[in-house]
Amino acid sequence: MTGDDRMNAMTGRLSSQEKQAVAMRSILAAGALMLMKLAVGLETGSLGILSDASHSGLDWVAAGVTYYSVRLADKPADPSHPFGHGKIESLSAFIETALLLLTCAWIVAESLERLFFQPVRVQPSVWAFAVMGISIWVSAFRSRALARVARKHQSPALEADALHFSTDAYSSGVVVLGLVLVWASGRWEIPWLGRADPIAALVVAAMIVNVSLRLGRKTVDTLVDAAPEGAEASIARAIASVEEVFTGDRIRVRQSGNQLFVDLRLTLASNIPFEHAQSVVDLAEAKIREVFPNADVVIRASPRQPARGDLLEQLRSVAHRENFLVHNVSAFELNGRVHVDLDLEVDPNLKLEAAHQQATRLEQQIRAEIAGVERVNIHLEPLVKSVEPAGRAESNQAGMEQKLKEIARKNPGLVDCHSVEVHSVGGNLLVRLHCTMEPGLPISMVHEITEQIEFRFRRAFPQISKVSIHAEPQGETEESEESSPPLSA
Repeated sequence: MTGDDRMNAMTGRLSSQEKQAVAMRSILAAGALMLMKLAVGLETGSLGILSDASHSGLDWVAAGVTYYSVRLADKPADPSHPFGHGKIESLSAFIETALLLLTCAWIVAESLERLFFQPVRVQPSVWAFAVMGISIWVSAFRSRALARVARKHQSPALEADALHFSTDAYSSGVVVLGLVLVWASGRWEIPWLGRADPIAALVVAAMIVNVSLRLGRKTVDTLVDAAPEGAEASIARAIASVEEVFTGDRIRVRQSGNQLFVDLRLTLASNIPFEHAQSVVDLAEAKIREVFPNADVVIRASPRQPARGDLLEQLRSVAHRENFLVHNVSAFELNGRVHVDLDLEVDPNLKLEAAHQQATRLEQQIRAEIAGVERVNIHLEPLVKSVEPAGRAESNQAGMEQKLKEIARKNPGLVDCHSVEVHSVGGNLLVRLHCTMEPGLPISMVHEITEQIEFRFRRAFPQISKVSIHAEPQGETEESEESSPPLSA
């Protein structure tokens, strides 16, 4: 296990412990509130208090379900649950929603019974007000604690429990108002205020229904894999800033507990190397994680189809798709027909017959896919697979290097040249040098100048097999020169 894996595992354990601890405290708080409300509700005969006691009882059951669900949801993925157990939290929230709605049905039925058919005299007491005041304080405190941990760990179950306690606080406030009005009814003999208690219970039920429907919709969306609101647009904006990505053809998002799963298909430039494509994919994933840190991201990259008018891109695309390594791809048009030249790298251990078969297959594929191509000339080159040992070229190497430097400096367009080296590599003579040129020269002209230098080198020393020229703008420091890649002529 790597250091990152151990860190992630430790973070996961701490997250699970914090979620379970806050859920356990909620169980204890809800149980205590339920017993206190039930006692004063039976003593006073207040339906408002009894309905609130049933609400707290539901909070107690819901807190137990929450505690059990967060323990299961934090279990790691296994062969039976490859996407983890996060949806257990959403299932828990759905169960809590159903329990809330059942409680509301009982409260509404009992309230209507007391309002229209069988009035019950309510006797407010100091204990009733004291218990309801404690309930408001405890419920508000627990709601904030649960909401904080729910946001921190993106837990649907804890979010549902926080909503339970917040509605408990509001409903307790409504019950207190109802008790005050009932007390005022007896104090100043206002009979119609005596119905405030069942009306308060109906208000509590309405509040619970409103919260339940909002929570239920959210949990059902998660259970049926509905994309979280705004997630797709946020991901599209994130990957739009990544170079080489032309489109996000498909963005699929779903939520499971605190885990967001992203399935994404990107269209990339058709001719970039595999390693480059992988770096683009990694960068796109990093951009997504900046927006959604806990996201599980799967990205499939596919090449963009070359434009019809871009013949060279089509040529490279055909070669790369057929798993051929090509370079120096060029084409010219003669009498309305296209002639193609390219270099094909093949295994150096192949015999000519086998290598020629590969070249023929590539030529046939190009002709089949690209209309207008008349001739394809393929130059075979051995694919370099290892680092060759190098040594001194010859005894008069210093004189040869000086002569090459003088030849290069006479070339038009060159400001200066230095770091001329001659090496013997694998029995071949390799020349390397740095050439300084004007910074504003177009790269096409730079290439022409380096080709002229190579031509003059080979004319002076026919034994040279390869020339590697590093072109640099005038004014660059020696340090940056040494770190720059060479431009081969």
